[in-house]
Amino acid sequence: MTSEPVTPAQPGAAPDLVELAKIAARQRAELDRLRDQAAVSAVVERAKGAVMALTGCTADAASEQLRRRAKDARRTLLEECWITLGALGPAALPATDPDTSGGGTAGPRVTGTERTAVPDDVSAALARLGQTLVRVTTPQDLARCLLEHLAPDMAADAVLIYRHRADGGLRLIGHAGVEDRLAAQWRQVPPLSGVAALDALRAGEPRWLEDFDTDAKRYLLIGDPPERWRSRAWLPLPGEGPAEVCLGVLRARAGEFTAQDRAHLHGVAGLCAGRLRALDTPPERSADAGADAVQALFEALPLSAMLLTPLRTASGDVEDFRIEAATARAGDLLGRTGEAAAGRRLLELRPAIPAEPPWQGCLQVLETGQEYESEPFAHEEVVAGIAALFIYTVRVAPLGDSLVVSWIRHGSSDRQEQRLADLQRLGNLGWANWSLHTPEVSWSTQVFALLDRDPADGPLPLTGLPELALPEDTPTLTRAVAGLVHDGKPVDVPFRIRTGNGIRHLRLTAEAVCDRHGTPVEVHGFVQDTTARRRAELALVESERAILTQHDVLRAERTLASRLQHALLPMANRPVHLAGLRVEVAYLPAQSGVHVGGDWFSAIELPDGDALLVVGDVAGHGVDAVATMAQLRFTAKGMVITGSSLTGALARLNTLLLHSHDTYATATMVLARYSPRDRRLVWAQAGHPPPLLLRDGEPQYLDRPRGMLIGASPTAVYEEAECRLEPGDRLILFTDGLVEHPPESIDRGLERLGEAVAAPHTDRPGSLGPLLARMLPDERRDDVCVVDVRVPDVRGRPVGAQAAVQAGRAPG
Repeated sequence: MTSEPVTPAQPGAAPDLVELAKIAARQRAELDRLRDQAAVSAVVERAKGAVMALTGCTADAASEQLRRRAKDARRTLLEECWITLGALGPAALPATDPDTSGGGTAGPRVTGTERTAVPDDVSAALARLGQTLVRVTTPQDLARCLLEHLAPDMAADAVLIYRHRADGGLRLIGHAGVEDRLAAQWRQVPPLSGVAALDALRAGEPRWLEDFDTDAKRYLLIGDPPERWRSRAWLPLPGEGPAEVCLGVLRARAGEFTAQDRAHLHGVAGLCAGRLRALDTPPERSADAGADAVQALFEALPLSAMLLTPLRTASGDVEDFRIEAATARAGDLLGRTGEAAAGRRLLELRPAIPAEPPWQGCLQVLETGQEYESEPFAHEEVVAGIAALFIYTVRVAPLGDSLVVSWIRHGSSDRQEQRLADLQRLGNLGWANWSLHTPEVSWSTQVFALLDRDPADGPLPLTGLPELALPEDTPTLTRAVAGLVHDGKPVDVPFRIRTGNGIRHLRLTAEAVCDRHGTPVEVHGFVQDTTARRRAELALVESERAILTQHDVLRAERTLASRLQHALLPMANRPVHLAGLRVEVAYLPAQSGVHVGGDWFSAIELPDGDALLVVGDVAGHGVDAVATMAQLRFTAKGMVITGSSLTGALARLNTLLLHSHDTYATATMVLARYSPRDRRLVWAQAGHPPPLLLRDGEPQYLDRPRGMLIGASPTAVYEEAECRLEPGDRLILFTDGLVEHPPESIDRGLERLGEAVAAPHTDRPGSLGPLLARMLPDERRDDVCVVDVRVPDVRGRPVGAQAAVQAGRAPG
């Protein structure tokens, strides 16, 4: 092993973790190389020993023969060793060569395996496989290794390895690319005709299944569905006498195995024969007499148990367990009925066991050194050919460096007891029995916990139960117990006790068992902890009380706000005439919720004969919003009446709101001044939707001048815009409650308002009603304020009357 010096770090300097990691990686690689080298040497020495035993030659002569045969067959020495191990026996090694080394008789030479027709790429692939096989430790590992080897070269999708059973059938000893469910279904194959693997073993020749439709008629094909694999190859592994192991290669793609594929698979079969024969050699074990005694002891045990020794990786992690001894029933639980488990690996017998409680328990005991007992779990067994679920508990105990694992199957009475314990735990209750003529009393463990009583003090008699209750509950519980004891009346009574964790709410439910004369002789029942439910009930009552109180407060606030609003915002019952305009106003409060909003309007005639039209909306609801509305409404009118411009009034209102008691209050509004002399409308806005103008039946929104909502910024800037109204025009000023109805967008609401205003209408009083009915939903979530302004036509009639005359109808 090589290593590199590490330069010491200066005092206080951090070590170079990257360099340390590189050195560690190189050392691990060197360790793996040495481990592989040792494994290769073991294979070569075993093959030399086989040649020496068969031919009687020396070790040097056996080594030379192996090297010469490898060279002649264009194989590596390791490949030749695997093939030699797989073809042990004189029948398989018939030919000998003269001993050219002077070291004794000639060694065996395996014929029929020369690689003269094998392409170089296949030779290289087989050489790599021979090197990889030294790391294989189980038939399952071998299957995985072969799939990784064959998948790139011939698109193999699954590999199966079957061994011949004594009864003529097959047993699956390794698989890869096949899910565990399908492997379990085909693990044991009876000696039937029409099985390709059996046919290959009996004939001693490969079976190439390359036409699925034809093969499906001749053979019983593995797969669910069988057409999952369209081509297959089954090759018997060479060895002394009849073949005992068959290798299956399954492909999803259809088509023939090429000559190169077949040569490749023949070479794979020869290598695998040697690897499996090496695996079948029983491991050398010390103290055989002691091991046999332990196995004999386990075989005499009337239960399911195993003695396991952990197998660890180079890093110390447990990768598997070797079964040192096992009872006969253990094989049933591992799904290997009738097979000897001793001396084999646990994962070989049951690959799925790492996901089951026994494996986790073994790891826990190795880590803690403490005994382990699992929770009851379900395990499927096959009894008389029928799969059934049984409940087991696993116990694991340390024994030196090994583990003793035992399974305990629960009978029906055990399961009933477990269910009763689960019921008491889940229901937070416990059962109790009292004899009324003897001192006999029995409580479940849960009753002691519920009553906060030490089990060492024993259970209380039934008449002593009221002594545990709070003084307020003692009389009620005493009367209930007396009625139960003397008259046999069933009880279902709540009571409270004081524990170290506070007050606990309990419930006693019991009934009496009477003799033939009707006299109570025994009482049985249960005690249940209802603390959580009682606390939830009390919390619910308190929550309902708080909701009712809050509802009353909000309703009173709404009533007050509504009265203030009506006092501050009087509504006209009919249209008003201002500066030659006819103005109709509508205000509709919200229907949902308990708050009153801050929408408002103003429509007055100024001292100089102009008309002032205002709509506004204060953010929020309730008394505060109404108060802010009143402040803005009256202040705006006062400033305009006293000569302030519209933009000046908005700027002062913005300053007023910024310095009000509610620093977060904001509002939107539109101020418009109409001069009847030239029919000029000057207007300004603060974050409000623009007015809608209807002229000659065409609706359009006025272009908004600049203006931010009031109370949002001390640097807000406001501008004016103007337009000239024509006879017959109609102008709609409104708040956003008219056009904003989620989930509909406000743009769609503005579009619908234009369509509604352009619809045929009349000029009779209250004509604003149809517009509102068309625009508003059944339930309003916001206040709505609308100011409908109409400019009389040249004959003094509004546009509605003019349209009616043009249509041949009399105005309404």
